[in-house]
Amino acid sequence: MNLYEQNPYWLMKNGIVASYPSLDNGLKVAVFDRRHVGMGSTAASTAFLQYEIDTPLTELSRLVGEQNAVKSYELCRKAIYDIGDICSSLKPKFDFHLVPSLQYASFNTHTGKLKEEYQLRKKHGFKVKWLETADIKNIFSFEAPGAIFSEDGGEVDAYLLTHTLLKDFCAYDNDVYNNTHIADIANTKQGVTLQTHNGFTIKAKKLVIACGYESLKYVPKKIADIHSTYAMVSEPLDEKYFWHRNSLVWETATPYMYFRVVNDNRILIGGRDDPHHRLHIAPSLINRKTEQLTKAFLKKMPHIQLKPDFSWEGAFAITKDGLPYVGRIPERPHTYFALGFGGNGITFSVIAAEILNDLILGKKNENAKLFEFNR
Repeated sequence: MNLYEQNPYWLMKNGIVASYPSLDNGLKVAVFDRRHVGMGSTAASTAFLQYEIDTPLTELSRLVGEQNAVKSYELCRKAIYDIGDICSSLKPKFDFHLVPSLQYASFNTHTGKLKEEYQLRKKHGFKVKWLETADIKNIFSFEAPGAIFSEDGGEVDAYLLTHTLLKDFCAYDNDVYNNTHIADIANTKQGVTLQTHNGFTIKAKKLVIACGYESLKYVPKKIADIHSTYAMVSEPLDEKYFWHRNSLVWETATPYMYFRVVNDNRILIGGRDDPHHRLHIAPSLINRKTEQLTKAFLKKMPHIQLKPDFSWEGAFAITKDGLPYVGRIPERPHTYFALGFGGNGITFSVIAAEILNDLILGKKNENAKLFEFNR
């Protein structure tokens, strides 16, 4: 599967940060990537770090119960700060920023439900404020009938962070292998046996499958629909054009448009999703989507002299409740899945790492039931 088309900003900005060998020997702990590391969905990520998942808390409460819904949101919020702690622990310290977020009502008819969302989050201790039309105009310089302003959000270069984390991983005598396609996985009493595309055999006691949307082929039932999403990054701009605290901004419409400030004084805009994903996306379609994103942004922010510089399309999976799938399935003993689908893949991955660490070590994790396959 092609996980993106054309020119993701992070890949063009950073290039191939590091190169790893393909598999040619035995090992104890390793990461295998069928491509160069970070060249799949990671390069296409817009790294919009927020605790709000694609399913509003009010709707999620109806699907999984209020207690489980709130816990899921709390774990996503915690994950943002965990990412900040991880970035601070790296040497040299990795560039990460906490920024607030603004979700605005796209239409007057959306205001009532958005206010219910605000009230439920407020009830459970999330740091949110309700902004009226005049507040939004005064603080953010655009018009909307109402909005939730949240203090908890973040931004990071996901592609560069991936390479930084793997460099740190290798420093502890672990291994990373590029261009190593796993052609077959067999279950044994002792663990799993993997066959690579070029004839090597890997034996392991435990296996973690965390290859994004391509992981779906290892799950016997349908758990997600794959859509296409689009993004663009502008040419550099003067800081005078940026808005209140460089907040993450998104709307209530489905599919929604979102935008944020990225380094080099650029603006990233994403959205205009399609409910399908083709093997190849025509450049003309990406250009058309880029024009739509630009037009939609300038409708909100006509005073900003925005010009597109990079644009791309990426695969985007949607689950029935917006939550990830983390854990095991009966058909694959000794195998664990970390499937952070949806718009919160990075924060979901942090949650999955903590859960799987406990499960693999034989420890109980009280949050595992929230994301299990049979929920």
